[in-house]
Amino acid sequence: MQELVIVSGKGGTGKTSIAAALAYLAPHKVIADCDVDAANFHLIAGAAEREAHGFTAGFEPEIDQTRCTNCGVCTRLCRFDAITSGTLSSPLDCEGCGVCAFNCPQHAIAMREKEAGHWFIADTRLGLLVHAKLGLAVENSGKLVSKVRQEAKKLATAHKYPLIITDGPPGIGCPAIAAISGASLVLAVVEPTLPSRHDLKRLASLVKHFQLPLAVCINKSDLHTENTNAIAAWCADAAIPVVGRIPYSDAFRTAVNQGKTVMDTDDTSVKEPLTSMWRNLAAMLGIADRSNTSFFWSRWLSKFKQW
Repeated sequence: MQELVIVSGKGGTGKTSIAAALAYLAPHKVIADCDVDAANFHLIAGAAEREAHGFTAGFEPEIDQTRCTNCGVCTRLCRFDAITSGTLSSPLDCEGCGVCAFNCPQHAIAMREKEAGHWFIADTRLGLLVHAKLGLAVENSGKLVSKVRQEAKKLATAHKYPLIITDGPPGIGCPAIAAISGASLVLAVVEPTLPSRHDLKRLASLVKHFQLPLAVCINKSDLHTENTNAIAAWCADAAIPVVGRIPYSDAFRTAVNQGKTVMDTDDTSVKEPLTSMWRNLAAMLGIADRSNTSFFWSRWLSKFKQW
């Protein structure tokens, strides 16, 4: 089983649109939306929920009012001002540190697991989708990302699918690390801008740290030819393949507004390079028929650790 994880240095590069296009083109796969802080893949894919499950992470105080004497110890000790007169008055401010429970003279406070969000399995026109929604002001997004990937792998194994396509979170923080660890191939979606070049270098450093193969897609590549060429030149120096250059098109915006992928439109100017990029990625992952192209990419994958 192979896993393609699609990431970006920041939001707004077109990562999810690219991921949806690849999911449209790839047969026999499970899709995982690991951008749990702002999940939106289900909106493009027309998801029909099959299962919903709660996700717990961290702790919050549960106060037994029958034992509480309103002594004020918890209020005085809570540095986050989350408890007032024996009541969790500001739950969003609570960090779950447990100092209130530890110091309550009446043992009226117990720490219980906190509901931190939900994860879902859905049927979509693009295939089975696992996605999640992190709760408001809740941490542990990396843990939820890992849960989504775990469930996606279970589904792929059960259905004997050879591929998981993961729409990863932007950036290089904990959620991104949880999304790429153990991946078969990481695809970075970048724009032809100076900040995106900087973000790509940070992503490349992160991916290299985990000894994973990296490929690059330059989205909106025709908006600034000089920056596009500069990114391609840097990738060549770093032995990172640029597997696709996707031109700017209003079809992306139109498709998203209609809850579709760009592959559902008639714009061949982006559909053709996206299809070509999918063939490159499939060959690199070893899930395409052997050809001269797949042979080239299989050789590259076998030597990626030299990068």
